[in-house]
Amino acid sequence: MISLARYSALLMQPALRSTIVASALGRLPIGITGLAILMLAQDRTGSYGSAGVIAACYVAGLACVAPVLGRLIDLYGPRPTLLCCALAFPSALTALVVALSTPAPLWLAYTLAAAAGACFPPITVCMRTFFKQRLKENALLATAYSLESVLIELIFILGPVLVAIFVALATPAAAVLFAAACGCAGTLLFQHSPALRQWPIAERSPLGSLSQPYGRASLFGPLVEPGFVPLLAVIVCYASAFGLVEIGTIAYATEAHGPALAGVLLGIMSIGSAAGGLVYGSRSWRLPLARQFPIMLGLMGLGVAPLALWSPVWAFGLWCLPAGVAMAPALIMQSMLVAGNSRPEHSTEAFTWSTTGLLAGVGLGLTGGGALLEYARSPAVFAAAAAISLAAGALALRLVNKV
Repeated sequence: MISLARYSALLMQPALRSTIVASALGRLPIGITGLAILMLAQDRTGSYGSAGVIAACYVAGLACVAPVLGRLIDLYGPRPTLLCCALAFPSALTALVVALSTPAPLWLAYTLAAAAGACFPPITVCMRTFFKQRLKENALLATAYSLESVLIELIFILGPVLVAIFVALATPAAAVLFAAACGCAGTLLFQHSPALRQWPIAERSPLGSLSQPYGRASLFGPLVEPGFVPLLAVIVCYASAFGLVEIGTIAYATEAHGPALAGVLLGIMSIGSAAGGLVYGSRSWRLPLARQFPIMLGLMGLGVAPLALWSPVWAFGLWCLPAGVAMAPALIMQSMLVAGNSRPEHSTEAFTWSTTGLLAGVGLGLTGGGALLEYARSPAVFAAAAAISLAAGALALRLVNKV
């Protein structure tokens, strides 16, 4: 059952409440852009393989550049970085739509997709750092990350539905352009939120010699913290299941002769995920976090596995709800583990590294799923997603217990 007492206590703080509201519009593209690019590329190229690579380039661009943006935010605060992204992100997406609407070579689409990902406004990592700065009690911090996860899931519910509406009434290109507009307007709005007005910049250790611990910490940031790299390995592993589920759902909807259903089915899955996140964040749990994490990843794999059984749309849609229940709690645990294993001077960079791991995994899943769909149907993709989730749980049991 869900207890709302902790959420009420959290939202009683005006600065937190107004900052969360200000961030919502700028993060709406999280639920739209990847899916819209994937559907646009598949529509224009006629190939799931090419579409998967284009979508993966978008994710790879975000993943590769995010740590750089995180370090810039830790050094100079978020305002300059967010302003640049507010202008560059919509420009890159618009150019991608134009490239896919003309007989341009595919390498240009790959490049523009990667550029759009690289310029994605880092609002989410700013929010997670803000929570870490403001909330010193672990229980309240877990609730904040749960609320944050639920907001992301609501965006993933609304985003695919909006993509489905654009596909049904207009074109996937319209969905991509809508994401570009939201990213620009929302980031500019977030610039005026309390999180940015009250942003403290932590003092950094001197770089010194690479042979000194503080020197390595300054150069490599959170990567030298004990257990951080193993945690990233687990994140990459289980995130690839997310990419497989996304492209598998699109393929299932296409096989069922209703491509626009993909957004609805992914939205239903996000409802289950949001419910799981609300339950997790409302209570205290006896098991240590490092034990909860592998259990939740195993439950995620078990939840996804039945999707590999070919079933009618109504049955598939019903099972999407429990299939998503473990997803948000896994992401919440990931955020808590990252927050507990990074210094204040590397807070934002640490969250961007976890984002890099997450998106790298999603990109691998999209690419692998696209390649698999060239030879098989959607059940094979869901079976792969379930297997990888279970493998991630086993890996977390071995590695994350040292975090």
